[in-house]
Amino acid sequence: MNYRLLIQYDGTDFHGWQVQENDRTIQGELERVIGMLVDQDVHVSGSGRTDAGVHAEGQVANVHLPEGKFAPDQLKNAINGNLWRDIRVLKCERVPDEFHARFSAKNKTYIYRVINAPVMSPFWRRFAHHEHKPLDVAKMNEAARLFLGEHDWTAFSSARADGETRVRSITDFAVSSHWDERAQGSLVEFRIAATGFLRYMVRSIVGTMLEVGRGEKHSDTIQTAIVTGDRSLAGKTAFAGGLTLYRVDYE
Repeated sequence: MNYRLLIQYDGTDFHGWQVQENDRTIQGELERVIGMLVDQDVHVSGSGRTDAGVHAEGQVANVHLPEGKFAPDQLKNAINGNLWRDIRVLKCERVPDEFHARFSAKNKTYIYRVINAPVMSPFWRRFAHHEHKPLDVAKMNEAARLFLGEHDWTAFSSARADGETRVRSITDFAVSSHWDERAQGSLVEFRIAATGFLRYMVRSIVGTMLEVGRGEKHSDTIQTAIVTGDRSLAGKTAFAGGLTLYRVDYE
């Protein structure tokens, strides 16, 4: 029986998604708890590997379990009853055996949040980057259009990024800003969707965009970085805690 899980987590105290020996990870926690419930080893497949410190509002995973062991809601409640409070399964449903959280995914959307204010609110410190210098949202939206489409993202990814090809297609990229009462400042959101992402790709793109917003980098530099794959032309990789996996789309 194949189950699809919709998962949320505060990634601050996790060493990312993927199982690591002696480190607390999302996949490791889920496999530990579900394995305990069915009294056997299990493998939980995620839609993607979030890095250490990255959060999720809409992570998707699937796990194959023995037939008739749990109804979906029973499984959801049993998992949540044995997890620490910084991770929760919001939904659980039966899906066809061929469904795979990663390989069946068609599009993924990340949101990167920035508090643009002189002082960083402690309520946002785990979930947003602090930028005290003014950011030009209009200029960042102009630059965002340069990232649309299919490109080789070598300049905007880790040297250790997985996969033989670094070609991915960005389908949507928009920057918005609104006043946040709790932060007493502007909350700037970078919403980026693609068919897939490389390691550090979103954070590298956002770091570059922040330099654009501060007036330190221009469009021609971004275009050159994309064409040449020169990582030195990209901005500093942005703080992990500002990034959240927002949604994963399937057919």
